Amino acid sequence: MPDSARLSTVPLVAFVPINDKDQALAFYRDKLGLFLIEDQSPFALVFDAHGTMIRATFAGEFKPQPFTVLGWHVSDIGTMVRDLGAAGIEFNHYPWMGESGSIWTAPGGSQIAWFNDPFGNVLSLQQSPAS
Repeated sequence: MPDSARLSTVPLVAFVPINDKDQALAFYRDKLGLFLIEDQSPFALVFDAHGTMIRATFAGEFKPQPFTVLGWHVSDIGTMVRDLGAAGIEFNHYPWMGESGSIWTAPGGSQIAWFNDPFGNVLSLQQSPAS
């Protein structure tokens, strides 16, 4: 395969559906702290997430999926959950999580916390097990 055809050598662009500009800005920019690169209304809001472009795409009416659509790898999930909680983010608790609160430990040791954006999209934080 020629180097020019390797997607591992070019930046990733992530997409998330939205249907309200003000709610998207209040959440992604103001609560999550993502930098707004460009307002391309009525098509998308473009954010920078540590070098990854996130296009919050105006999708009109849509049905949010029940699985994670965006996630962040963090070094201290407890602190991040606390800080985002202080910013008004409510974390999800699923019945299969047991008594773990809002942070679940996966069988491989990763810790994960889930939350929703204002449009019902499921987002997550993940901390890998200590090496």
